[in-house]
Amino acid sequence: MIHVIPDALTGDALQRCRSLLANAQWADGRVTAGSQAAQVKNNRQLPEDDPVGIELRGIVLGALSSCAQFFTAALPRQIYPPLFNRYGGSQNAFGNHVDNAVRTHPPTARHVRTDLSFTLFLNDPEEYDGGELVIEDGLQGTRVKLPAGQLVLYPSYSVHRVEAVTRGERLACFSWVESMVRETERRELLYELDLSIIQLRGGATDSPEVVRLTSCYHNLLRMWASV
Repeated sequence: MIHVIPDALTGDALQRCRSLLANAQWADGRVTAGSQAAQVKNNRQLPEDDPVGIELRGIVLGALSSCAQFFTAALPRQIYPPLFNRYGGSQNAFGNHVDNAVRTHPPTARHVRTDLSFTLFLNDPEEYDGGELVIEDGLQGTRVKLPAGQLVLYPSYSVHRVEAVTRGERLACFSWVESMVRETERRELLYELDLSIIQLRGGATDSPEVVRLTSCYHNLLRMWASV
């Protein structure tokens, strides 16, 4: 399932990211691509050890740590340190590819299994033409182009691409999540159950029915989660 998180990054945090990116020193985006993806990747990216990228990473991880909808959808066990890219000019697209099943963070040699991928948009759709993220999930695929601060979360096994940017530039943060619940079906069941519990809640005290549903949710999570 594809999830859109509407307020993943807002206010001063979003503005700080925009300010930092205005003076970023971009490098060839193929440095983090696998062998297949490198053949179709044509964008710019901040190096993982770039000081601007390190500050940006801290801002994004701080925002995600307090984003309830992101936690509910992803149930993150660990997140690969977020990366940042730019599409525009002659380096403006990323063809069909599948993300590597495991990402290894070079400075720490830490492995992250990629259950979910995300793109956090850092500038608004009016600032560029093209640049849609296309996630192949059926007949025509899902096309995603969101306002700044919104995030899309989708299965890493999906074939996906970024369409060519024909005007302006597209700025985004992207990364991968290893979920506490590896199986997609179980994770989606927990997501739907949690949303239902939230919608049923009212007043200062939960009803007995909500308490029972909450118990079911946590017992299923206890049964299925790896931490």
